[in-house]
Amino acid sequence: MELSVMTMVLISLGALFILGMPVFMSLAVASIVALSYGGYLPMSVVHNSIFDGLNIFPLLAIPCFVIAGTLMEHGNITSQIVGVVKQLVGRMHGGLGITTILACTFFAAISGSGPGTVAAVGTILVPAMLRSGYSKEYAAATSSSGGTIGLLIPPSNPMIIYAILGNVSVTAMFTAGFIPGFVVGVSMCTTAWFVARKKGFGADPDTPPFNLTMFLKSCWSSFFSLATPFVILGSIYTGLCTPVEAAVLAIGYALFVGFLVNRSLNLKKVYWSLLEGAQICGAVLLIVGTSTLFGKILTFEEAPQRLAEAVLNISNDPNMVMLMIIGVLIVLGMFMETLSTIIILVPVLMPMLNMLGIDPIHFGVILVVTNEMALLTPPLGVNLFVASRIANVSVERISVGVLPYLATLILCILLFTFVPDIVTWLPRVTGYGN
Repeated sequence: MELSVMTMVLISLGALFILGMPVFMSLAVASIVALSYGGYLPMSVVHNSIFDGLNIFPLLAIPCFVIAGTLMEHGNITSQIVGVVKQLVGRMHGGLGITTILACTFFAAISGSGPGTVAAVGTILVPAMLRSGYSKEYAAATSSSGGTIGLLIPPSNPMIIYAILGNVSVTAMFTAGFIPGFVVGVSMCTTAWFVARKKGFGADPDTPPFNLTMFLKSCWSSFFSLATPFVILGSIYTGLCTPVEAAVLAIGYALFVGFLVNRSLNLKKVYWSLLEGAQICGAVLLIVGTSTLFGKILTFEEAPQRLAEAVLNISNDPNMVMLMIIGVLIVLGMFMETLSTIIILVPVLMPMLNMLGIDPIHFGVILVVTNEMALLTPPLGVNLFVASRIANVSVERISVGVLPYLATLILCILLFTFVPDIVTWLPRVTGYGN
């Protein structure tokens, strides 16, 4: 019996994933198999589609935000943010864990990267937690969990990708991420406090009691570092800059603070920052380009329409459909990188969501929050591997430590799913929503 083109695509894609082929190569090879087997498009569509996928202006924001984040890490901006936050909560149960999550939240508004946030903040605070008597599992689990907020707090790289693929305003997605990001951040801090109290981790002995005068002096001395997110995001929401222009502004501001204010940057550090940014962004853009080719194959094979028909045969209730999608995303997140999941699924799911009348901004935030779990679920769990190297502890032990944070994320996902106004209210009142 002759196999259909779509069957051949799924077989080849699954086989390549099992063999450990990089995602961009898997997408490209599966697409070429489909073109060869189906014979309905010329092979020239391969390079044309990849070029079209990369020739999208908003994509410029991603490399610029990533490079800005690496420059700010080398320019001592991250450590100043950590120092100020530590004064606020360092004397609480699990104070350094809470400091880690709050610092991750603040730094996420600069870099937009989950693993990058873990690396920048965890390098400073994980050793501090270990010196203060916290267990390696707690330190690594807290830093890796705090880093997930980097996907939700604007400017978020996954949100930029989703906005492009879902034909949604990038600014609308950024606006929609604020309240959910705050809710997730507070929930993570509460979880860190609860776990620390249960395990008997007290205040950081190196942190003096809170003193308002000292705190204000610290804020003043770190003024330019603390102002970074407000400069970047404020330029977007006031209409002075597009997200791409704000990303370029972020690089300029990082260079200004690093060279002239903190005087921590030099040409060698700038070189390494650019190199790190290029390595991260090169992998992302390869996936984006090949996903455009793969999406064209799915369109010709009417995969979105077939999926919609199959799902609607089970249920046409929007909440039930959202729960089914969330379940699929949680499973896929164990095996696929976040951007890959978004790039592959959004073109397939979006037509069905439009049929059901689901707000694309609401779904986008649910998608991003669910993908936060992917950073914490092995065997892929990128944040776990970053924290593992920093804390020198096995991924298996961290995986147990992050279970309370995963439970917190699941509760947040359900809250956002059944109370959509948490997501859609701010974009609506600011005029960015639908």
